Amino acid sequence: MAVSLDIALKNAMAIEGAIGVALVDYNSGMALGTMGSSPELDLTVAAAGNTEVVRAKLRTMEMLNLHHEAIEDILITLSGQYHLIRPLTQKGSEGHFLYLALDRRRANLALARLRLRQIEDELAL
Repeated sequence: MAVSLDIALKNAMAIEGAIGVALVDYNSGMALGTMGSSPELDLTVAAAGNTEVVRAKLRTMEMLNLHHEAIEDILITLSGQYHLIRPLTQKGSEGHFLYLALDRRRANLALARLRLRQIEDELAL
């Protein structure tokens, strides 16, 4: 069942430990939708910065001739947070990624990755 962007963002914020979530266009670096109210996390800045992370990884994969590989997710581990970046691969969603910031003390990383994958599968852009 396909869900809207708003529902997908709400579902991501329901993940235990979620601080903020964004859907980002990595061609422009623009956040197409955000949700979260943490004062220490500016989702617009995070969207732009994580766009550079995705672009760098894609360039590196190209240089390594990893043409048959795809990024499932990128994990950035901070002392108090996890940042998950999940490039979307479904038809019509290429060029976008989901970004999820989690409070490391409250989050279960394995469950968060699984749930983010499910949210990607349900999302209709």
